[in-house]
Amino acid sequence: MDERFNKWLLTPVLALLFVVIMYQYVSPSCSSACGNFGEQPRARDARPPAAPSPARRAQAPPEEWERRPQLPPPPRGPPEGSQGAAAPEDEDEEPGDPEEEEEEQEEEEPDPEAPENGSLPRFVPRFNFTLKDLTRFVDFNIKGRDVIVFLHIQKTGGTTFGRHLVKNIRLEQPCSCKAGQKKCTCHRPGKKDTWLFSRFSTGWSCGLHADWTELTNCVPAIMEKKDCPRNHSHSRNFYYITMLRDPVSRYLSEWKHVQRGATWKTSLHMCDGRSPTPDELPTCYPGDDWSGVSLREFMDCSYNLANNRQVRMLADLSLVGCYNLTFMNESERNAILLQSAKNNLKNMAFFGLTEFQRKTQYLFERTFNLKFISPFTQFNITRASNVEINEGARQHIEELNFLDVQLYEYAKDLFQQRYHHTKQLEHQRDRQKRREERRLQREHRAHRWPKEGGASEGTVTEDYNSQVVRW
Repeated sequence: MDERFNKWLLTPVLALLFVVIMYQYVSPSCSSACGNFGEQPRARDARPPAAPSPARRAQAPPEEWERRPQLPPPPRGPPEGSQGAAAPEDEDEEPGDPEEEEEEQEEEEPDPEAPENGSLPRFVPRFNFTLKDLTRFVDFNIKGRDVIVFLHIQKTGGTTFGRHLVKNIRLEQPCSCKAGQKKCTCHRPGKKDTWLFSRFSTGWSCGLHADWTELTNCVPAIMEKKDCPRNHSHSRNFYYITMLRDPVSRYLSEWKHVQRGATWKTSLHMCDGRSPTPDELPTCYPGDDWSGVSLREFMDCSYNLANNRQVRMLADLSLVGCYNLTFMNESERNAILLQSAKNNLKNMAFFGLTEFQRKTQYLFERTFNLKFISPFTQFNITRASNVEINEGARQHIEELNFLDVQLYEYAKDLFQQRYHHTKQLEHQRDRQKRREERRLQREHRAHRWPKEGGASEGTVTEDYNSQVVRW
């Protein structure tokens, strides 16, 4: 009797335990966990845990609810080790959406036309240039009599670029630069004459920051005096190069430089064989320098040489009567200066832009068939970038430099088109080279291992003929 009673009692107890166990799996509090059972959560699908029901919150104390562990946020970008180290030009870019970055890294290659700071869209040409304007390959004979002439415009990064020319080019006979000396000796291989006319090689031989008008009239005579008389019978090529910069940034940089005491008052400004008179080129300050000048005072001086400096230094000033402002009316003078500066810039062997250091290096190396030892560095933080001005002051600077603004837009368009054209030609040459290499490899294999098809075919034909004869 007792055994039968125990069996009947055991059955409902086991059933109750089964119901309790099943309730633990079927209850709503764990339904989400049961639905995902066996699946590993993905990083992009990771979500914070759902808020508990009011009943469960009432059961747990407030301290415990506040201290509940939260899932970590999804990782930004690919995990470590899946991609290589970031390129130097990508370090300053702001990260975007992680999913978009992963797709771009997997599907798209870096855009070679994208600006180095990554802030502007793909370049769209605005001006029409001929193939001759875009093609720049100079047969620079460093062992002969060819000379590179660097036109150094103030506050365009010319000092940095000038140091690259004397210290960073891989040459058979590098320039000799001694500590404590401002100038370097840049001799041709096996000769005593120089191949570079610049601040750091020949000094200011044609005057402090000589412009296009001064250099084109001065450099040939200076080089003839330094050259050996026995070489005068050979022709000489002068390849002019320069650097340009965004007009507003350049203007602000010059203002800060003048504010610290710079004057450039020893510049000659030679034109048509003479320097300008004080009436033709008055000064903006009464003392020795303009130290501490405010931006308003700097902009208010109407004959400040900082205004449209890049156009004036690249134009042929003899076309407008040099510094004589009464030679023609202002509008005609401005139009001639701007067009002359554009023509001279376009016909130069090379020019670079301060805002595009890597592309400047690339075009120089392809133009002169010279290689730099170390890559150029893009400095996005300068004294000009640290100057905070309002929109009204910026517009006023653009108005004062309206010729420079037009020249820079023209120069930037020409620069980008040359870069794009040179890249295309290089890709075409690389593809043609690879095709030629594959063709030579196929011919080599065909010559080394003749086809076996001809021998086997001859054997079959011979066997067949012998069988016919036998039949």
